[in-house]
Amino acid sequence: MWSGILDISRNPISLVRNIGATRTVRKARSLTVEQFQALLTELQEPFATMALLSVCLGLRISEALGLRWSDVNWIASRLSVQRGIVNQIVGDVKTRGSAKTFDVAVELLDRLKSCRQHSDFSAAEDWVFASPFKLGRLPYSYTGTRQELERASKAAGIGHISSHVFRHTYRSWLDAVKTPIAVQQKMMRHQDIRTTMNIYGDVVTDEMSTAGLRVAELAFQFNGAQAERETS
Repeated sequence: MWSGILDISRNPISLVRNIGATRTVRKARSLTVEQFQALLTELQEPFATMALLSVCLGLRISEALGLRWSDVNWIASRLSVQRGIVNQIVGDVKTRGSAKTFDVAVELLDRLKSCRQHSDFSAAEDWVFASPFKLGRLPYSYTGTRQELERASKAAGIGHISSHVFRHTYRSWLDAVKTPIAVQQKMMRHQDIRTTMNIYGDVVTDEMSTAGLRVAELAFQFNGAQAERETS
């Protein structure tokens, strides 16, 4: 009686629904400070600076790739996220709440200054992570960034990582430095911010700045350890 109704090429088991079953969800991975330091040692520039920027500010890779030098306020030590790049196409950030201006730690600002000084594309409207393969007209591609992350993570012996690992790590480190959950939600720029966050958002400004500096301290432990080794 099912003739002509059921596609015979379809597996009948696909029609069965197990109401009580739950789907296995892969847990998002974050890095320890030691793992991040090991990765940073292996990453080539400008990808090492990209990693520091992403883990210190919780940027998505599309947002990091979309940065121009004009987005950095060198005097006020601030950085504005205004756009993203996906498949080498410039567009808006993921959500309306994703557009944000960040306070930048001194160490991170110095790293950006050094990156600009060594770049062939340092004009205000040039990309921070401009690709020499594209003559600076576009930043490095997501594919190229992912390949460098895969190479460096293998060399560092920390296992496979994805481009999302820095944002997950940022969230974990915010928790590690005892950042209140309401402040974490604000700093992660999640779209589903609670009503209390919308009402009291401005109250947490100082806490956000303090938490950001503490995360940067974790990320830049590498620089201190490296300097100590070089002078010993």
